[in-house]
Amino acid sequence: MPIRRSGSLRLALATMVLAMVLLAPFSAVVAQIDYPIRPIRIVVPSGPGSAPDLIPRLLGEALTARWGQPVVIEHRPGAGGNLGAEFVFKAPPDGYTLLSTWSSPLVINQNLYAKINFDAAAFAVIAVIATSPNVLVVHPKVPATSLAGLAAYAKANPDKLTYASVGIGGTPHLAMEMLKSVAGIEIRRIPYNRGLAPAIADTLAGQVDMVFGNLADVRTHIANGAVKALGVGSERRIAELPDVPAIAERYPGYLNVAWYAFVAPPKTPDAIVRKLADAIAETLERPDVARRMRELGLTTLKLSPAATAAFIKDEAARWGKAIRDAGIKAD
Repeated sequence: MPIRRSGSLRLALATMVLAMVLLAPFSAVVAQIDYPIRPIRIVVPSGPGSAPDLIPRLLGEALTARWGQPVVIEHRPGAGGNLGAEFVFKAPPDGYTLLSTWSSPLVINQNLYAKINFDAAAFAVIAVIATSPNVLVVHPKVPATSLAGLAAYAKANPDKLTYASVGIGGTPHLAMEMLKSVAGIEIRRIPYNRGLAPAIADTLAGQVDMVFGNLADVRTHIANGAVKALGVGSERRIAELPDVPAIAERYPGYLNVAWYAFVAPPKTPDAIVRKLADAIAETLERPDVARRMRELGLTTLKLSPAATAAFIKDEAARWGKAIRDAGIKAD
């Protein structure tokens, strides 16, 4: 009998250990349901003041109120967004470090840089939040009031005009390089690696002649006459600027629209990704948030996870072709 009791005890202990091993993954997932239980850090791979910064601040305030946990914005600019993206890529996949970014680190930079230290396709995609067309604005001193006039002046005065280039591979940079390619003109690039806000400020001051800016960032300056808008990068004219032609009207096939996404480090648990995606989607439905997004010139997207993945895949293919066709390279 004692031998049997000892064997039974060993069998019971072995069974308990096996059960704990088998249930460990389930327990980890269940534990994540309580997410978040501490502050969330959202990394922005550019400087303050532009759309990639304004969007997480807007959503962060709502998520803080929703969950009772602070949402902290941290700026890590540099290398066309690669530095911030790399930092998040290597962060623990626990949902407490996220990336709020424009399209470049996710679908553009791998076509420009010989080496980047992260796999853009491996990020856990939470949501593509919104789109905003890039708008070509010029200082009033530029002797052109249309794309045709700008092209004619640039051809007669090669390299005399300048444009503010926000890093390498940002949509404002690519927008001008694509325009130069299709129009057959030369306009000198002035690098602005500190972000779009300083580039726009210097355009307003006449330090540079023009810049491609997101609608959210230039609409007020267009309205007060501080700059002239010559074209929008969307397929068609937009309601906010009905008198400004789409660049595609003169150069068919031209398309340059910025979009903004939230992603998490690779291998972030699906339960956390879903909770974040659901919370963001519900937040974007709030009237006050929706109104503020419209004021920023942003069009929110409502994509399913499958549609989001397809959107990003299509964008990666489109930008790869556009960059190759225009012969754009990183410095």
